[in-house]
Amino acid sequence: MKAFVPELTNLNDRKMLTINSVGDPNIVGNDIFPVLYGTAYGTKFKTFKPKGIKMELGKLCAIWPDAHIKPKSQWTGIWAVPVPDFVTESDIIQKDPKRPVKLVVWLGGTYAQILHKGKYTDEAPTIAKLHEFIESNGVKMENVIGAHEEEYLTSPDAKEVKTIIRYRIK
Repeated sequence: MKAFVPELTNLNDRKMLTINSVGDPNIVGNDIFPVLYGTAYGTKFKTFKPKGIKMELGKLCAIWPDAHIKPKSQWTGIWAVPVPDFVTESDIIQKDPKRPVKLVVWLGGTYAQILHKGKYTDEAPTIAKLHEFIESNGVKMENVIGAHEEEYLTSPDAKEVKTIIRYRIK
């Protein structure tokens, strides 16, 4: 995948551990990450490692269903960590039962995506390029069937931050 070059791709269904937040992701992430990763790693090491089963975790993802219509302080975030298909609800070891992490499936299908390199605050031109690409493929943005999704390939403090931005399309 080349940076700043939109493409179409097909993704399989993805099983995810998810937790929701409302607010500026730079602020609410501090509360969300320990719960999400505590649950993911607790499950990995307490459920599967004793059985000799390797449970790989994917890169952090998030869906931002209302980021385009609300101020950042009110964004809904659906944070997720991909897990193997063999993980079931009964396997999950909750880090904080008062803030449960859910096991859900993000639907596969055709996605339009683009690799953004740089700060999250500089994503707007990259997103606009992806929107133009989607419409050039005959899909109006109002008919996109998936919300704005991001997959974080690096940490926010990496020398070069890399984020895949994608939308599920018909």
